[in-house]
Amino acid sequence: MNKKFYLGSHVSMNAKNDYLIGSAKETISNNANTLMFFTGAPQNMIRKSVEELNVSEFQKILQENDIDIKKVICHGPYIMNLANTIKQETFQFSVRFLKEELQRLELIGVHTVIIHPGSAVGLDRTAALENIAKGINLVYEELPNSPVKIALETMSGKGNEVCINFTEIKFVLDRIKRKEMLGVCFDTCHMHDSGYDIKNNFEEVMDEFNKLIGLEKLFAIHLNDSKNPINSHKDRHQNIGYGYIGFKALANIVHDIRFKEIPIILETPWINEKVSPYKAEIEMLEKNEFKDNFNI
Repeated sequence: MNKKFYLGSHVSMNAKNDYLIGSAKETISNNANTLMFFTGAPQNMIRKSVEELNVSEFQKILQENDIDIKKVICHGPYIMNLANTIKQETFQFSVRFLKEELQRLELIGVHTVIIHPGSAVGLDRTAALENIAKGINLVYEELPNSPVKIALETMSGKGNEVCINFTEIKFVLDRIKRKEMLGVCFDTCHMHDSGYDIKNNFEEVMDEFNKLIGLEKLFAIHLNDSKNPINSHKDRHQNIGYGYIGFKALANIVHDIRFKEIPIILETPWINEKVSPYKAEIEMLEKNEFKDNFNI
């Protein structure tokens, strides 16, 4: 696929659709050239062995359709919380599960995983951020040769979430020993909901990111509109062009030459929880022209 950018969506990965084979086929049916998947249900720790996921067929389908596996990403499960050491078993479980996730992805051939940094629970924010760095360092100490990089997702600030601004993310990045292995995933809905004005002042946002962290640390983008006004700390994704960020600002990100090598992933809601929006949204974004496909 000869495209100016890498644009795809979250796709399913389950037994009904032959695991990763179905993920690849869904991507192709959406006319996408990248994808994101979970290695299992995001709310639990149940995982099939990699041998059952049809990895060879997955890689073959991607290659036959000119989809670069280096641009494919995985999303880590929501149940991990590296920020929390009040319950040591939660922290230890999160470190162990993240380590296992990196091992799974190395076997699949996917070298980027996005994780939610976690929630401070009853800790102060500084201690929570230090825990994230500690946990990631522990993972890479046990896997010193892992090629799989981790991207911390920008969060909206609901509850006790951490990494809701670039300063907090930089705090974690500065404490990582294998610095080349940790980066950032922009989530446009989360950034908007946390207070970044990506609709009207995107260049100011990028200037701040470059000064504090650097564009080379941007590993992925989650492209989502928002159901709520800026600084709402809600985290409710909306379909592209139907929310408070709007089509123009989001399409500008897709077409921004600075992001032409960065996988951009849609996580927008299905229409009436039944119909996938991704093929229509990808076409709309490629043409850089809003079309009222869903009448929301």
